[in-house]
Amino acid sequence: MKTTALQSMRKKLAEHHTLYGLWVTLESPSITEIAVHCGLDWIIVDAEHGHLDWHNITEHIRAAVRSNTVVLVRISHIDEGIIKRVLDIGADGIVVPHIESAADWNRALSYARYPPAGIRGIGAERATKWGSGFAQHVKDANENLMMIPMIESVKGGEHIDEIIAADHTEIIFFGPADYSASAGYAGEWEGKGIAETINNIKNKIIAAGKNCGVMARTKEDVQHRRQQGFRMLSIGADAGLLLKTIKSFFEV
Repeated sequence: MKTTALQSMRKKLAEHHTLYGLWVTLESPSITEIAVHCGLDWIIVDAEHGHLDWHNITEHIRAAVRSNTVVLVRISHIDEGIIKRVLDIGADGIVVPHIESAADWNRALSYARYPPAGIRGIGAERATKWGSGFAQHVKDANENLMMIPMIESVKGGEHIDEIIAADHTEIIFFGPADYSASAGYAGEWEGKGIAETINNIKNKIIAAGKNCGVMARTKEDVQHRRQQGFRMLSIGADAGLLLKTIKSFFEV
């Protein structure tokens, strides 16, 4: 875990800067090295969808270890073992999908935090410098670890007030496509009325002094989302950006 990078990210958010990042879905750690080289504030390594294994995830974390780019891992579901392992291998934080209540969120937080704040076990892994620095790591982790809930369903949106009010909620990320699917618009990025719904929820979150994140789909969408007040903006996913760039060479 890179304490300095996390502190820098929080400082920028407190100063109302927009932070840009990349969704990482491909195996090569060179992608993360490129993200670092480009000066991106953060990346999210996607361990929910796709085929990344633990070795791949670790290599992405290693690729950013001497940088100020925060490395977050999106897990597949709330699970004590998964959360513990992601943090043990040195991730700066976790993105937790499909949060639908404060109970969901508090359970994820308890797995990520050391006692007495939570129930995370202590292991002699990368995060603790192979056991040689676990006392400092326990302190740093409980003070600086970044946990981000994702709102990806109508139910999650309906319970946003209790999620906002929960301890350690600082950034909330939206998944528009899954939110649309839960509202009956599977296959659409933002089905009928979903853009307005997400924007209204975003306004509640900002009014409570929290920050919001979302993935943008185009350069124009990045500008639009920034104007709306989103402060954690993904410029896209690695595979999608590569695909669009290649296709653009054949457009007439």
